[in-house]
Amino acid sequence: MNLLRNPLMKTAFSLLILTTFFLWQPLLAQAEHEGKVQILLLGDSTAEGSIPRRLKPEGPHLEKVLEQLLAAEGDLPACHVVNSSLSGEYIRRLFDSGRYDRDAAKLPGLDYIFIRYGLNDRARRENFTENFPKDFHELLARLRKDHPNAVLVPMTVIPFANEEDSKKINDLVFQVAKEENLEVFDIYPRYAAELKKGHNMLNYRRYPLAKVPEKYHALVKPFVSGDRVVVMANELDPILGDLPGWYGDRHPNLAGYNVIADETAKYLATKLRKQKTAE
Repeated sequence: MNLLRNPLMKTAFSLLILTTFFLWQPLLAQAEHEGKVQILLLGDSTAEGSIPRRLKPEGPHLEKVLEQLLAAEGDLPACHVVNSSLSGEYIRRLFDSGRYDRDAAKLPGLDYIFIRYGLNDRARRENFTENFPKDFHELLARLRKDHPNAVLVPMTVIPFANEEDSKKINDLVFQVAKEENLEVFDIYPRYAAELKKGHNMLNYRRYPLAKVPEKYHALVKPFVSGDRVVVMANELDPILGDLPGWYGDRHPNLAGYNVIADETAKYLATKLRKQKTAE
């Protein structure tokens, strides 16, 4: 007698096969709704890249380059990167503005969350050395509550300020991470090493038009945005590079963000391979 001719037995057998199939699927990511490892970048202007996005909207920008670099490894699971960073932001503002609840709290299935704050916190948060660690602990607690399956990755700041000020910020990041039993992703050394190849090669130029000599206004017209001359890289350096403060803006250009993407991809690739081996 063929039991599968019985409709009830046939249905039960089909359900058994389907259940077995799903139970044996590899759990490489929590975000099974997309079948990809879900990565969140949370930070300030040095993570957002608003000016490069304005100058070259087609990109690729940090999150897309990171996806492409991870895919290029060939042996890693598919990844999706969400960049939820904002210029001028510091941790207290992230909460007080409501942006955390609006843009970060409810993102589904996050596996890795990279957190890079400190530059604006130091400039705008009162009693920085006391409040920045408190704010960071509060952010980590919220992230653990809202994304219990995510790996939290505190990051150091890039060499935006001088070395002494950067160290003050990064020492606090390491302190918080130690107290939270988290590993720090230290982006600072790689970025600093790249700057030795050319101190201004990783930052765009943003300079007040009023400070540019009148005779050059026709030349810079294609680069004017509002009341400033904004240039992605070095094309105007031979002519305007001697103007006081021409190189003053230290925000990353696309090359700078590619340094961040490349080092982040290397860090993540190691983690994802270890996870794959463990499974």
